[in-house]
Amino acid sequence: MAILVPISFLLRFFFLLSLLSFSVSDSDSPSAHQHRVFPRPLIVEYTDMTEEVREQCGAWRVAGEANNLGPWRTVPEECAEYVKEYMTGRGYVVDLEMVSKEAREYVKSVELGSDGKDAWIFDIDETLLSNLPYYAAHGYGLEVFDHEKFNDWVEKGVAPAIEPSLKLYENVLNMGFKVILLTGRSERHRSVTVDNLINAGFKEWDQLILRTSDDQGKRAVLFKSEKRSEMESDGYRILGNSGDQWSDLLGSSVSVRSFKLPNPMYYIP
Repeated sequence: MAILVPISFLLRFFFLLSLLSFSVSDSDSPSAHQHRVFPRPLIVEYTDMTEEVREQCGAWRVAGEANNLGPWRTVPEECAEYVKEYMTGRGYVVDLEMVSKEAREYVKSVELGSDGKDAWIFDIDETLLSNLPYYAAHGYGLEVFDHEKFNDWVEKGVAPAIEPSLKLYENVLNMGFKVILLTGRSERHRSVTVDNLINAGFKEWDQLILRTSDDQGKRAVLFKSEKRSEMESDGYRILGNSGDQWSDLLGSSVSVRSFKLPNPMYYIP
């Protein structure tokens, strides 16, 4: 006897299969991204944002923010419009504000030492500075990543501040923390990064740590763990850490509290 399978089940099944087509990237800046070949043709070609697609893409985004996805390189093709709507809509702003609010509540609860060694670490890209103008022109994480084009964008030095992060940054400074900026950007971008940060309102950090030639090729989680270990060796107590990637926050020498900012456009291991 033949078994009839509902069409809706088949659509959901093939859609979920498409979301699982991910692979690993190896560096901790967006310039490490490479295009993931999406399986084509699918059984069904989605021509608009159906409610089911929206729900599945929402589940995919939440799974990514919760670090439940396997490593992935580009936004699933069916979710490109969803990610665009999220990044340009109220949802992204509200999520950023929630992270900033919770971090500021934690800041108020901390009793700092008198030796000036209590530190808060901030990542830069998609944490303090937004590259959304670049990604708006390049598919919000869907388009094949072009290293040279992204480097050209960085060299312009016009990335705007993420306003909720600027508010947290100022609060952290005012409370007496030493601010340490730890980024996957290359040392060759130091000058333009400094100018961009200052022009966007970020000032008075204690250290700005970028990748040197010795750090090239290291996975982000290793690079940042090593740098945090060096901070601890210098006597710093890492009480807070803000980043948009789990690799900014996990590994060794982790902070007392870590705060993950939303970013469904790319993943860095």
